[in-house]
Amino acid sequence: MFVTHRPAHGPLRTRELQFFGADANVTEWRGLICRPEQVEPALAALSARLQEDKPADFVQWRGLPAGPCARAIRGEFTPQPGMDLPVFYLDLPDSWDAFKRNLPRNVKESLRKCYNSLARDGHPFILRVVEAEADVPAALDVFFALHNLRAEARDTSVRHPDVFGAAQSQDFLRAFCADMARRGDLRIFQLVIADKVVATRVAFILGDELYMYFSGYDLEWSRYSVMTTLVAEAIQWAIAHRLRLFNLSTGSDVSKTRWRPARVDFCGGYVLLGGAVSRIALAALLALRNRRGPAKPAAAPAGGEPQQGLAAGST
Repeated sequence: MFVTHRPAHGPLRTRELQFFGADANVTEWRGLICRPEQVEPALAALSARLQEDKPADFVQWRGLPAGPCARAIRGEFTPQPGMDLPVFYLDLPDSWDAFKRNLPRNVKESLRKCYNSLARDGHPFILRVVEAEADVPAALDVFFALHNLRAEARDTSVRHPDVFGAAQSQDFLRAFCADMARRGDLRIFQLVIADKVVATRVAFILGDELYMYFSGYDLEWSRYSVMTTLVAEAIQWAIAHRLRLFNLSTGSDVSKTRWRPARVDFCGGYVLLGGAVSRIALAALLALRNRRGPAKPAAAPAGGEPQQGLAAGST
């Protein structure tokens, strides 16, 4: 965790303690890193220590399971609606056919159109999965370029910022992906047509789970809904490799809910650590943030894609 001082200098400063994270987009999901069964005792131990040491005026909690957090945290927990975070995932069966059988009819039709439109126009594709550390820099170059193109799309129902427009954000992801590749836990999915990557998405393996991170695609291929095809291919890859969970990442949008995923809700909020002055500072901070409106989730997060050519949207 780290402490933010407001203002940075001077005697009248407030101190806010919060979890590490690059920013609201690059780090989609902040919170405790522990096994699910250890969340409550870990929260209880950490919050008790913070109440004793008081390293800040108040603490900002994020990414906490909606049920256990209120029971385990020491002190008066003030939840904030703008910090709610839904996470969607798919329980993967043993085969692609079994997976498709449980999909809604409109999604089945969307998938059929995705594959048939490419075949009809003579565009065979391959799925390339980058995982070797030596291949990561070039794959990320393509990812950053296509992610930027996605952000420039204007005729879409959901706007996407260029999360990795800053050099610092790119450097962070390059370092993290290199580390994950050395561990054998990185996968960069690429949909390749005529030797050109038309869609890509970064993903990480976490035990028996595949976590789908941010994506990008070539706008010239948007009418073929190439991102939907890429996600469908990634699901098939995960099933073939006997992974149990396919995590669609954070944020609620049709690009995730259309797959009929399971949902887990996480929450966030504040706990006061100091006295009267700290209480006034926290009240002022909450008033300011409420006036600005609820915090927006990360970039229609990671997987949200424009809804072009598909009644149910694309992923």
